[in-house]
Amino acid sequence: MTKHLYIILFAIAMSFGVTANAVAAPLVEIIEQQEQPRVSVDKESTLLVANANGQMLYIYNVAGVLVQSFKVEGVERRYDLNLPKGCYIIKVGKTVRKISIR
Repeated sequence: MTKHLYIILFAIAMSFGVTANAVAAPLVEIIEQQEQPRVSVDKESTLLVANANGQMLYIYNVAGVLVQSFKVEGVERRYDLNLPKGCYIIKVGKTVRKISIR
């Protein structure tokens, strides 16, 4: 059914002098998406944050209390966490991660 519709539209367009590319071209706008921030922790409790330039980084304990916050400057940044052992929640933009400090 759609094949016949395309043939009819093509024939009408050709009769008005419109090229086939103008008829068949999709009306799609491509929007670049920013890469989501990446958050990871190594063995020495150093936090690595990538793709979060200019965003705020928040560290919460498991009770939901804000423990630390930083403004991320640069494409890839490391932060030494001087936190007691335990579990924490890291939030950068819309990215949320759970980490454990041992």
